[in-house]
Amino acid sequence: MGTGLSGGRGGEADPGGRAHGVAFGEAVRVWARVAALSFGGPAGQIAVMHRLVVEEKRWVGERRFLHALNFCMVLPGPEAHQLAIYLGWLMHRTLGGVVAGALFVLPGFLAILGLSLVYVAFGDVALVEGLFFGLRAAVLAIVVQAVVRIGRRVLRNPAMIAIAGAAFAAIFLFGVPFPAIILVAAGVGFAGASLVWAGFAGGGGHGAGKEGLADAQSALGEGLPAHARPRGLRSLRVPGVILGLWLGPVAGIVVVLGPDQVFAQLAVFFSQLALVTFGGAYAVLAYVAQAAVETRGWLQPGEMLDGLGMAETTPGPLIQVVQFVGFLAAFRDPGALSPYVAAVLASVLVTWVTFLPSFLWIFLGAPYMERLRANAALSGALAAITAAVVGVIANLGLWFGVHVLFRAQVAWSGWGMAVEVPILSSLNGAAAGLAGLAMLAVFVLRLGVVSVLAGAAVAGAAWTVLAGAGGL
Repeated sequence: MGTGLSGGRGGEADPGGRAHGVAFGEAVRVWARVAALSFGGPAGQIAVMHRLVVEEKRWVGERRFLHALNFCMVLPGPEAHQLAIYLGWLMHRTLGGVVAGALFVLPGFLAILGLSLVYVAFGDVALVEGLFFGLRAAVLAIVVQAVVRIGRRVLRNPAMIAIAGAAFAAIFLFGVPFPAIILVAAGVGFAGASLVWAGFAGGGGHGAGKEGLADAQSALGEGLPAHARPRGLRSLRVPGVILGLWLGPVAGIVVVLGPDQVFAQLAVFFSQLALVTFGGAYAVLAYVAQAAVETRGWLQPGEMLDGLGMAETTPGPLIQVVQFVGFLAAFRDPGALSPYVAAVLASVLVTWVTFLPSFLWIFLGAPYMERLRANAALSGALAAITAAVVGVIANLGLWFGVHVLFRAQVAWSGWGMAVEVPILSSLNGAAAGLAGLAMLAVFVLRLGVVSVLAGAAVAGAAWTVLAGAGGL
């Protein structure tokens, strides 16, 4: 029946004495498939996992899958990556979680590393420049789609609409840091749910469906394996090792190289980012752009869009775009190293400090998932955070639109505000045309993300080559 049961050494008895019987080798093959198919952002990645783990292999039931997803939505970091870690851990202990999480990131890391090398080596070639020109226009359409899609699901009452509007105003007008917006939204949601105010009930998630495989019919069954239960101080051993592997290198780099060296700045900044990355990659990009582009000058607005285009067209979490940020930052400030060596090392460093915390949160908190899931106040905080994320993503879409289609200028500043507006006479007709076609493909033709990006990249390359040759 395609259940994936084998009765092999991978099995572990649950409280009812049933062995899940999923061989570890088979699990590795499935997680490799998930990694290879994980295009299209967290919704698509979660759908792939649901199809393989619940529907095809029948390892876990529908309710357990959704419980795990709800837990991951509460945590900072990419929820699809964390869901893979959690399910791998649930089936095959710590090693299962490590393998599932590592495989989820590895293909995207290698792909973006290769694209980054091409970008800095041949980025001034008309064909390569045109490819990224087209990707920028398509990314703008995809971000707008994200605002619409998430907004329809989340902004269902005046309270959530007000939180989204306040978040947009805070970051657009006042430049309030993304972490502060998330903390305030969480506090408002927690208080609202605790006081049983209308509009603050519920949580978040991508919704795999209310019906499906019953837990009792899955390979794991209804109970929890022994390793999935809190075990006091013994439960802290693995998280303690991960914490050391995360913060140890960061502290060493800062002490040895000094806090102002680019590797130290990258290590500290992206370690902080790992603590506040609620709401998915699109929301976090606003925070990254604010710091990496405007504050630190690691890269230009168009380059941020290029990086997102890379992340959109490669497997793995979209937040993998931070690897490109680190690559360019170190390439331009390599110190005593070769620019290429520095850039590759920075890619590894940024990826390490960005994704390693996901393993920490899962291994530390998964045994307490049921307590967290049943907490109504926490669900209210999550709902408010998701609403605030809509406002942040809307700001990101506006920011991208201004910088893709126009040149921008600060029209007014004062009272702690700085309003940036487009110079209308600077409209890039080719970019506007490509963005319009991408919007048509996304909203009317309903083409997939990869198809839209591929088509836009080809169109952008053709336009740039022809224009450079005097054909247009």
